[in-house]
Amino acid sequence: MRATINGTEHELRDGLTLAELLHELGIEESGSAVAVNERVVRRPLHEATKINDGDAIEIIHAVAGG
Repeated sequence: MRATINGTEHELRDGLTLAELLHELGIEESGSAVAVNERVVRRPLHEATKINDGDAIEIIHAVAGG
């Protein structure tokens, strides 16, 4: 299955959830916002949200500093 993550196309395994994707990418769920096909997915739904072929995923994570 193919999905676009932050503008770059990736080959992903079937059945992957948002929570699993973030874990595989080494991104902490806290401090991150995720949108799938331009719709924000709230953190409590990451475990249940499966990624589908052709999805466009945007991941934004907060960075501390000044």
